[in-house]
Amino acid sequence: MQLLKRFGYYFGGFAIGLVLLAFFLNGRKASCKFDYGPDARVLKSINSKQLIYSIEAQDFMKNKSIDTTQINYILYKGDINFSKSESRKKPCGIYFVEGEIEQKETALIIENCKEKAFIKTIKFTN
Repeated sequence: MQLLKRFGYYFGGFAIGLVLLAFFLNGRKASCKFDYGPDARVLKSINSKQLIYSIEAQDFMKNKSIDTTQINYILYKGDINFSKSESRKKPCGIYFVEGEIEQKETALIIENCKEKAFIKTIKFTN
């Protein structure tokens, strides 16, 4: 068999496989995001749970005119400071998530439990 035909069969089968894979995974909670680093795994875990804001966090958001979309952006793109976190605390790990809201460094203290994630504190760090 000629080399050109082999490449044709290979790429044809590869294209069909991609279409089938896209068809089967479409609409499911499957993600192809690279989340193998510790930050990404923890943020993905937090984002997959119901978020509950403490009274202190709600008051801070109200006083500083912060929207939940800005908090969600930090939870999507933020960095976790593991030196300030207590990730092995039982029953829920506590994480210190850093991000930026309107050019201000912002820190979230989140208690990540099995079923829910609690945003305990929101504060500006600079």
